[in-house]
Amino acid sequence: MTLWNLEEASQYILLNTLDNEDFNDADETRKQALMNVASRTLTRKFATYLVPAEAVYLFAAVLASAYNDTNKLQQQGVAGFSVKGISFTFKDWAKKGLDALIPEEAVELINDANPDADLSTKPVVRWTVL
Repeated sequence: MTLWNLEEASQYILLNTLDNEDFNDADETRKQALMNVASRTLTRKFATYLVPAEAVYLFAAVLASAYNDTNKLQQQGVAGFSVKGISFTFKDWAKKGLDALIPEEAVELINDANPDADLSTKPVVRWTVL
C-alpha cells in the first residue's frame, strides 16, 4: 500500500479538474483508498509504462465522483430511488468498470511520460473472421 501525499494530490486536483468536490470533501482514509485504486488500475492497464502521479491524481478525482454516495448506487446496479420526493433514475448503460472511467487526459500524461508509447482508452477496431 502506498501512502500518498494527500496535500499535493488535493492541490493538484483542485487546480486541474473541474469536478473536484467529491475528492476534496473526502476524509484522509477515503482519499488514500481512491489514490490506491486509481494507481492499481492504471498500473495494471498500462503495466509496461511509467504512470506519473498526476495521472493517478486525475483518475482518483474521477473515481471520487463515480463512487460518491449517489453514484455508487448506480455502480452497484440500483436502477432508481427517491428521497423525500426527489427521484434519481440511473440508466443501465451508465454502469461502467474501472477501466472505462480512465480519463483521456490521464492517458495523455502517461503517453507524455513514455516517449515511445502511443496509448489510448478509445475502442480499437480489429479484424475478425466469422
